[in-house]
Amino acid sequence: MRAVTWHGRRDVRVDTVPDPAIQDPTDIIVRITSTGICGSDLHLYEVMGPFLDEGDILGHEPMGVVAEVGEQVTEVRPGDRVVIPFTVSCGTCFMCGSGLHSQCETTQVREHGKGAALFGYTKLYGQVPGGQAEYLRVPFGNTLPITVPEGPPDDRFVYLSDVLPAAWQAVEYAAVPPGGSLVVLGLGPIGDMATRIALHRGVEKVIGMDLVPERLERVRARGVTALDVTGHGRHLGDYVREMTGGRGPDAVVDAVGMEAHGSPVGKLAQQLTGLLPDALAARLMETAGADRLNALHSAIELVRRGGTISISGVYSGTADPMPMVTMFDKQIRLRMGQANVHRWVPEILPLLTDADPLGTEDFATHRLPLEAAPEAYEAFQAKKDGMVKTLLQPGRA
Repeated sequence: MRAVTWHGRRDVRVDTVPDPAIQDPTDIIVRITSTGICGSDLHLYEVMGPFLDEGDILGHEPMGVVAEVGEQVTEVRPGDRVVIPFTVSCGTCFMCGSGLHSQCETTQVREHGKGAALFGYTKLYGQVPGGQAEYLRVPFGNTLPITVPEGPPDDRFVYLSDVLPAAWQAVEYAAVPPGGSLVVLGLGPIGDMATRIALHRGVEKVIGMDLVPERLERVRARGVTALDVTGHGRHLGDYVREMTGGRGPDAVVDAVGMEAHGSPVGKLAQQLTGLLPDALAARLMETAGADRLNALHSAIELVRRGGTISISGVYSGTADPMPMVTMFDKQIRLRMGQANVHRWVPEILPLLTDADPLGTEDFATHRLPLEAAPEAYEAFQAKKDGMVKTLLQPGRA
């Protein structure tokens, strides 16, 4: 089969690799029809090389059609249409039963002290072959796949793999009170969808911030107050407080993570990881911290006293400097974590089956054949061509 594979910093290719096979009686094989490129895939493209091997298959936002099932699979059958969550979760352990599927005790990567394994995402998270491919082996065939109906296009459902539950959880964790206000930092796929979900759930004032004009225009067209962060300089906080009763927003979603601009020390640390031998680079990332924290520091400044910060953007370092005095003094509540996909599916799926209030069918800016993945990664990383969300579709001309 053909698959998107990692070969080094800013070097992804589409290679011919062995087809996946049933390894466990509860496995299934899925023929992929659509698979997204995620913002966190750019971390692999840019700085996470120490935790990847050449030839690793990328991608964690797939959906498709069941092609083959193991002998103990009873909940799906060949021909069923399914979405595959990005977290590899068993669905039956204590953590899954508690709605914390991203902490699945069956697939936790204990060697690295991490939570549940992830499709297509480094040794730190199990080095499980990913879904930017023609076929994907999926374990836990009775509990992991999300069965979706025939009829609507893939665009309606594919975001159940990551974008929708991640954005839903970000808004849920933000806990905006009735009549309250929410700032979303970063209007990539997760941030953009978070603004849509917040409006759908009745948040009265939603403010989206970014520095890419196309992203700002996308959310503005759906009724979000869009602010270009480059247009207010040091007075951005004062401007936002004026918009929110003088106090600041009730909650802030950080949908940026370690890709934030404006943090020279974090940028230097990220660049160093690309120059050091893998062993030293891995140690730098795990112990010294290699994040650009500008977005998170902005969230801490913007949120009102007693407010909530919800982090959905991915961070990698373990020794990042945090302004604990400010956070304590402002009595900030902080919630974060990988999305617990199955926890939110019962709330999200009904929104996708009859109507499309979140605008999923026009959410993708680009739909490309799998073979175009290298060019798509390059454009997404450079924020070129108005690219916000790309779906790769194996077999597409």
